[in-house]
Amino acid sequence: MRYVSTRGAAPVLTFGEAMLTGLARDGGLYVPESLPRMTEGQIAALAGQSYEDVAFAVMRPFLGESFDDATFRRLIGAAYAGIGHPARAPLVQLGPNHFLLELFHGPTLAFKDFAMQLIGQLFQEALSRSGERITIVGATSGDTGSAAIEAFRGLSNVDVFILYPHGRVSEVQRRQMTTATDANVHALALEGDFDDCQAALKDMFNDFAFRDEVRLAGVNSINWARVLAQVVYYFTAAISLGAPHRPVSFTVPTGNFGDIFAGHVARGMGLPVGQLVIATNQNDILHRTLETGRQVKEGVQPSISPSMDIQVSSNFERALFDAYGRDGAVVTAQMEELKQSGGFAIGQGAWGWLKEHFASGRASEEETSATIRRTLDETGELLCPHSAVGVHVAEAFLGPVPMVTLATAHPAKFPDAVEAATGIRPPLPSRMADLYERSERVTRVPNDLAHLQALIRERIAG
Repeated sequence: MRYVSTRGAAPVLTFGEAMLTGLARDGGLYVPESLPRMTEGQIAALAGQSYEDVAFAVMRPFLGESFDDATFRRLIGAAYAGIGHPARAPLVQLGPNHFLLELFHGPTLAFKDFAMQLIGQLFQEALSRSGERITIVGATSGDTGSAAIEAFRGLSNVDVFILYPHGRVSEVQRRQMTTATDANVHALALEGDFDDCQAALKDMFNDFAFRDEVRLAGVNSINWARVLAQVVYYFTAAISLGAPHRPVSFTVPTGNFGDIFAGHVARGMGLPVGQLVIATNQNDILHRTLETGRQVKEGVQPSISPSMDIQVSSNFERALFDAYGRDGAVVTAQMEELKQSGGFAIGQGAWGWLKEHFASGRASEEETSATIRRTLDETGELLCPHSAVGVHVAEAFLGPVPMVTLATAHPAKFPDAVEAATGIRPPLPSRMADLYERSERVTRVPNDLAHLQALIRERIAG
């Protein structure tokens, strides 16, 4: 299994190389040269198996010779031992043919744990073999940062720097990043929004001298290993609802497009996925893109679902690469146009491909709050605002095919929004009960690349 860049001008890599590289040197994102297909019989045979066994079967073909079977099984077991539900990703029924996939039982109460806990194990294994030390820099709209810190804290051969937009994450999200006491993790509050954090991250990767000097690695969803780990729960959910003998649809609260792209990968592997529905909040650039065939930035408006407050969805580039028949030159031109002028028009054929493979919808702030309140009244299920965006959008697509809405975070991560909608302030799980009492350690930084690079050099040298 080999990996190529969406921009077509970077070296072809193995899985292990692509994982440690993150962003390709041509600025693109790594994807497999081709997707392995599973037969209907192979998918049916996964029914009743543990999450860990399904994870091994789904992910193993992508690894090539980077990890042997016994090692990979051990790393999967270690990664998911900390998910606090025996099913790992349980399904809850909300109504006729509508199900909620609870992805918030991990150590940081968000779906990012499914990928990040595994990446932590994979990185540690790879680095222990090579003896190398690396610097991980990540950008987060709230959940990736805490999941990365939880996965890599205390490791002797990794320094972790997480950029988050100052004042634009929830207090719980912030404290999960800033209360870690391990010397190798650093929370950086950047003056700006998530797109500024993400742009700074990409600029660091594209500064090859700096990248090589600090041995830069990335664990954002630009990292293929992140997307791959998220493919697994599409399989477990669909199989629980009758796949491969009937299709199952999914609605995904979408910010950076990595989670829903994982569903696209699952479908490409042979899982009978019906619709893949992009659910956006008021920052609805992806919904507008599908409706108009143009991707145009209009600025970020802070919302009660802050992890979706994004205008540049990095993983959308992977979908464009497929939409344009894997023409890296066209993708490069469109990404440059987006960077220079704030938007681009998608070719007619590519736009048709996107509309064929994805549907979309949006939820306003009022609709999100109303969905939290109504879902609690009707089902007893308390939703976080991101999950509520998904549920609201999914309801327009319900029909004879089972619909699974991804519940991406625990409601206690966004207590103010949930309390405003329901009058109930969701408590943190007992293992986090003292979160508000812990001391915080954070550095506020300007949106300046040179300043960030100097700070990283200083911290890893010290």
